[in-house]
Amino acid sequence: MPRARTSNQDSRQTAATATENGSGCLSLYSLPFLAVFLITCLITALSFNTPIPTSAASQAASTSTSLSPIFTREVQHWADDIIRWAGASSLDPNLVATVMQIESCGDPRAVSSAGAKGLFQVMPFHFQLNENPYSPDTNALRGLNYLSRSLSTARGNIRLALAGYNGGIGVITRGEWSWASETLRYVYYGSPIYEDAQAGLTSSPTLEEWYQKYGAGLCRQASNRLGIIH
Repeated sequence: MPRARTSNQDSRQTAATATENGSGCLSLYSLPFLAVFLITCLITALSFNTPIPTSAASQAASTSTSLSPIFTREVQHWADDIIRWAGASSLDPNLVATVMQIESCGDPRAVSSAGAKGLFQVMPFHFQLNENPYSPDTNALRGLNYLSRSLSTARGNIRLALAGYNGGIGVITRGEWSWASETLRYVYYGSPIYEDAQAGLTSSPTLEEWYQKYGAGLCRQASNRLGIIH
């Protein structure tokens, strides 16, 4: 969110104009107030050189400009698209890649038993009537819109945002004891994978565990679909 623009430039121009017009800052009448004037000028000058603190919201909104190497080659196949989609959605590319990794491992034709479709496993009711859910751009548009809403509801908390993406945004305000086992598993893997990506690691033990327990078949299917040879 853009920060409010300061009026420093306007203030300097106004002060200069007043001096040129003989505002009387140094007149005999104003001498008793000279000390106050000098203190005011000093404070103003210092304020011009004081950096504006970055708000928590601005810090939370900061994003990566490249994709971490920890993700599998199937997800890396989409690296340029992920960065483009993330930019359009104001999301971190590594967060987008984390969701794609767990949801489809980069298979654009993936379908779940619940009927979720495509790269981001978007449920059919999120698409408009004439949209192709398997179109990567369309799937990303709908999936990342929901992820953005989830992140906003979670106030930037990645773990809660991932829970909302998997279990529905309503779970964010509920106790974790009420979350489905699938949602608990989703955040168990998703949050540390994202943290490893953000930390600049070259490999992720959590992603490796996910791959061995749940992802090998999914990624093999994605590789075949994308023509990636292992």
